[in-house]
Amino acid sequence: MSQTIAPRLRTLVLLLLAAACALLAGAGPASAHAALTGSDPREGAVVDRAPAQVSLTFSESVSMDDDSLRVLDPKGKRVDDGKPSGTGGTTYSVKLHAGLPDGTYTVSYQVVSADSHPVAGAYTFSIGAPSETSVAVSGQSAGGGVVGGLYGVGRYVSYAGFAVLVGGAAFVLACWPRGSGVRVLQRVVVFGWLALTAATLLLLLLRGSYTGSGKFADVFDLNLLGEVLQTKAGAALVSRLLLLAAAALFIAVLFGAYDKREDEEKRDLTFGLAVGGSVVAAGLAATWAMSEHASVGLQAGLAMPVDVVHLIAVATWLGGLTALLVALYRGPADTPVPALAVRRFSRVAFGSVIALVVTGTYQSWRQLGSWTAFTDTRYGQLLLVKIGLVAVLVGVAHFSRRWTAQLAEAAPDVAGVPAARRAEKGAGKASTKASGSAAAKAGTKTSGNAKVAEKESGTTKASGAAKGSGGAKGSGGSQRAAQLARQRAAVDAARQKRQRDADPNRFGLRRSVLAEAGIAVVLLVVTTVLTQTEPGRTEEEAKAAGGSSAAASTPSTGAVTLDMPFDTGAQNGKGVVRVELDPARVGANDLHLYVERPDGTAFDIPEVKVALTQKAKDIGPLPVAPDHITTGHWSASGVQIPMAGDWEVAVTVRTSDIDQVTISKNTQIG
Repeated sequence: MSQTIAPRLRTLVLLLLAAACALLAGAGPASAHAALTGSDPREGAVVDRAPAQVSLTFSESVSMDDDSLRVLDPKGKRVDDGKPSGTGGTTYSVKLHAGLPDGTYTVSYQVVSADSHPVAGAYTFSIGAPSETSVAVSGQSAGGGVVGGLYGVGRYVSYAGFAVLVGGAAFVLACWPRGSGVRVLQRVVVFGWLALTAATLLLLLLRGSYTGSGKFADVFDLNLLGEVLQTKAGAALVSRLLLLAAAALFIAVLFGAYDKREDEEKRDLTFGLAVGGSVVAAGLAATWAMSEHASVGLQAGLAMPVDVVHLIAVATWLGGLTALLVALYRGPADTPVPALAVRRFSRVAFGSVIALVVTGTYQSWRQLGSWTAFTDTRYGQLLLVKIGLVAVLVGVAHFSRRWTAQLAEAAPDVAGVPAARRAEKGAGKASTKASGSAAAKAGTKTSGNAKVAEKESGTTKASGAAKGSGGAKGSGGSQRAAQLARQRAAVDAARQKRQRDADPNRFGLRRSVLAEAGIAVVLLVVTTVLTQTEPGRTEEEAKAAGGSSAAASTPSTGAVTLDMPFDTGAQNGKGVVRVELDPARVGANDLHLYVERPDGTAFDIPEVKVALTQKAKDIGPLPVAPDHITTGHWSASGVQIPMAGDWEVAVTVRTSDIDQVTISKNTQIG
């Protein structure tokens, strides 16, 4: 039976691992957790005069340095003063150089959100009229490349190490105290500690480059490392390392002094280890809560302790499951996992599931904000996957509980030791006692014979030779006996392992726990990806802000307004022409033209003409003769725009019989 089902189990585990790899591949760099919700000038806007500064508004506070916010001219030259400043909580601005010429300018930003994730992006606006720009704005990303990939691996390993460390230690203390002497369980917990420690050191070294240049050479920049230590994320990583030192002491006591104590003495030490281990585990979990999602946004004071409970519940469940699986498959044959330990873990896992449901519900409400975010945002979709995996895992755990009950009925435990094992120990003690008694009698008889022989020979030399010969023979017999004892022990261990594996109840338990572990791997991957994904609430706010920004930059009618100062050189020859094209799309449009003096009052001029030209397609000029409506106002209906693109709007203004000037601006139509 086991030979036919084992390949299926291996196939299931491989499929689950493949699913985990697919999630890892699709995770990519960390998403922007602080979304850009507004800017001034707005994206794609065409302004008449050069602004004094550029302002950006984010969904949460961010950290900046001198290179975080840059404004580049059409040739790629920096035109800001390089000193971004906060102007109101989540709004940041940088001053621009005076006298900027017309053209298209690029705003590039790379900041670090309050939950420690890098955020980058770029957009353009134009002064006067759009122009071609050599500045590349596509592919702007943060947290990518080799450094980003290594940082992502470090995050996954750190979560896995935390789960194995905390869950494995909890399994030993709460479920199977005798397991502190099982070598494979010791290795599991120590491996979790080593993985978390190595991943934390890696994240600390990569942090500066990850949120900055992304260059691998900057990983070894000590100045950059010093700057990282002054940030919230850097302080959290250093705190984690200090807590891991305390965790090392806990592990040493758990597998050292605790293992050597008798059962009665263990009970006294268990309470102290449980309290100390809980404090260390809560501290380690807090290093994530204080530097990521929970530390920003709604109800941060409540969200952080909830996040700590959530992380500990995940670790207790999944890490304990890992320890149980290893003990079932790799544990020594003479120390099988007792049914009592499995029953205890079942209760612990059930409590962890309840904690996960309660804390997860609160976190979902906090991070999503609406029911539609479940399906309309990536965070919500991943959360649905996580909920489904938890449901499947609970269903598989139900079968594990059934196998545990059957195992307990088949082999009841007393003080955690199976009855069969106690019988073997009793038989072994009786055999040893009988063997020792026989050996003592044989030894007495031999000693008497030696004395008789010694008297008969009458020589001390013969007596010494006899003693030497007997000693050599006795030494050889002891070595042979020890070798035979080791062989018998190996045979007994193999026999016990075969008997253990042949037990249908224990085999069923191993099979269900293996399935649980495979699903748990995928669940842990999804949880880690969630921590790197922009919360649904933030994503929806960014979409709403983007929609309102687009609506504000372009009126609902789609009209384009161009203000063009003019000066014909004559007396009273200065003013401003305002051209409005509605709806600024392919087909028929309405054109309105207003002429104002420098002080803003409307006035009439002898003649005004308009021409539209698209130089890229060699179309035009298309003349437009507007009709005079009232003082300073001309209008034309049915102005045809044959195709979309960048159009030049030229206006000829005549203020006297001989004084006139032609002015123009470019605008995007269609």
